[in-house]
Amino acid sequence: MKKICVFTGAASGINPLYKDAAYQMGQMIGSRGLGLVYGGGKMGLMGAVADGVLAANGRVTGIIPQFLDNVEVGHKGVTDLHIIDSMHERKAMMYDMSDAFVIFPGGLGTLDETMEIITWRQLGLHNKPIIIVNLNGYWDTMLTMFQNIIDQGFMHHGHTGHFDQVDDLDGLMDKLDQLFQPEHLKAHH
Repeated sequence: MKKICVFTGAASGINPLYKDAAYQMGQMIGSRGLGLVYGGGKMGLMGAVADGVLAANGRVTGIIPQFLDNVEVGHKGVTDLHIIDSMHERKAMMYDMSDAFVIFPGGLGTLDETMEIITWRQLGLHNKPIIIVNLNGYWDTMLTMFQNIIDQGFMHHGHTGHFDQVDDLDGLMDKLDQLFQPEHLKAHH
């Protein structure tokens, strides 16, 4: 089974749009027979995407450090919950287990994971798809920053090719369908 890693916040944000979209994204992932890998929390957007996948009878793998299990509160309803020792171990495990990465709105933890996964691809450590979901323009300032880094000569233009950008869930699902078309559909095309 192909597994999609979603990086997103343990908070919900002030706009209810984000939590609704996270749950809906989870349902879409689960209904496509794709598995979810995520940070293991039951709060905020993290919890919403996991709940959405579970509602569609999908498989959810959560990975949470022991010290965060008390703060982000580990989601006991997921298919597999790995309680590990450190943030580094969490990220390494998420990267190893996943076939693609989806960047959804979140805070510093999400930014940290995003920068690392794009950097690793830039360095040739992996060639897995990375899709930034710029929902409601949430990531506009990050994308502008990337352009500034290019303009100032600290990154090549080609490096924006290390990730895809979509603006909504339909765009994300089109991208995932292109990447992970179910086997029974492949035969007909």
